[in-house]
Amino acid sequence: MTAQIVLVGRPNVGKSTLFNRLTGSRDALVADVPGLTRDRRYGRAQFGGKPCALIDTGGLGADGEFADLIGEQADMALADAHCALFLVDARAGLTAGDEAIAELLRRSGRRIVLVINKIDGLDAEAAGSEFARLGFADTFRVAANHGRGVAALTAFLARLLPEGPAVPETVPQAMRAAIIGRPNVGKSTLVNQLLGERRQIVLDRPGTTRDAIEIPYQRRGERFLLIDTAGVRRKGRVAGIVEKFSVVKALDAMERAHVVVLVLDGEEGVVDQDLHVLKLAADAGAGLVVAVNKWDALSGDERRRCRAALDRRLDFIPWAPLRCISALRGQGVGRLMDEAAAVFRRGRFAVSTAALNRALGGLVGEHPPPSKHGRPIKLRYAHKLGEHPPRIGIHGSQAEALPASYVRYLENGFREAFDLLGNPVRLVLRNGGNPYAERANVLSPRQQRQRARLMRHRKLRKRKTRNRKVHL
Repeated sequence: MTAQIVLVGRPNVGKSTLFNRLTGSRDALVADVPGLTRDRRYGRAQFGGKPCALIDTGGLGADGEFADLIGEQADMALADAHCALFLVDARAGLTAGDEAIAELLRRSGRRIVLVINKIDGLDAEAAGSEFARLGFADTFRVAANHGRGVAALTAFLARLLPEGPAVPETVPQAMRAAIIGRPNVGKSTLVNQLLGERRQIVLDRPGTTRDAIEIPYQRRGERFLLIDTAGVRRKGRVAGIVEKFSVVKALDAMERAHVVVLVLDGEEGVVDQDLHVLKLAADAGAGLVVAVNKWDALSGDERRRCRAALDRRLDFIPWAPLRCISALRGQGVGRLMDEAAAVFRRGRFAVSTAALNRALGGLVGEHPPPSKHGRPIKLRYAHKLGEHPPRIGIHGSQAEALPASYVRYLENGFREAFDLLGNPVRLVLRNGGNPYAERANVLSPRQQRQRARLMRHRKLRKRKTRNRKVHL
């Protein structure tokens, strides 16, 4: 098992900044706001060639409704950790909260490394003097934001870590599944139900999740990477810089996902914001599965009305599979992930060029494209351009002039022909122009002599014809 290193400390001491620095990423959301991180975030790092998992946790010792839940998350991370990086703030100095966390870490029995952060602009030795009373032998002074002192810390971690397991040369690609939806529709509850543990903080209030958290998951031999995201509200209701960044991270998760699971609230039905998020997911190009949550709370009549509303309001995207679930009770959750895995497999789009051209010929023969300015639009050739989403290039004369209605007809036809349910189909239309139009025709010396003889002959014939007309 890969060694795990957990980052702990008070709020706003720079844990997420150091996490990004050590993993060489920008995964963790960072802002000068206390209590920004709530859920555990895992990342990969290598120190001296030894792989390890870094775990970023929320700030300990803060007041508020999330304090106990954040502490519970930190305890879970410490339970399996090889060592803990205890971050403190050199500018704030030693506080009672730091001493309380230090006592908690001592009782955990883990190897503790004291990291005195934010020493930029300060004398390093003087900045760490008051933290000596905590009694930790392994102490490092760093400025995580600028990288000062981080090299010494990573060298120490390389010596501290055990040799990790050999990394296989070829690792099968994990399916990235982004859990998207409005606030408080049950996204984190769904993730916890899939994992079988309280992996994400869940409260009956919107805005609990702030960052896009990636969580590895396996089901029936298939590897997933679940991405729990913050709720996406209407633009006019987004308040504060933190929520703005949370929405940006959620949108970015859609762009990176193979499949987007859009979670709707069955009790509230489909609202305009759900349709907006659905359009964003479709435009991102990921496969799409719609999950109607809280289905167990509806009566028989309410379910029938909800079904009718879903059929009416989602008629613009009939190719998206729909599943009714209860994330809290686990009803339908397994079938939901089976559907997401099936959408992912279809999105690989393993289709030959010959099959694409046969399908194109059948679609054009059944319903020929319209004309433009009296000239028929001819579609001659189709080939595969990419997968996730399936992309098809179509060549022909005036292909780019195809109306949107005919493009949708082709998309739906290809989707049906190759069983691409749940995947948006992208068509790239290209006009088949003259491939030699821009190439200069350079004549050889022999061709130039022949051309000169031909021109003399044409002039002579024109002169004889003109003289004949004069005599007549």
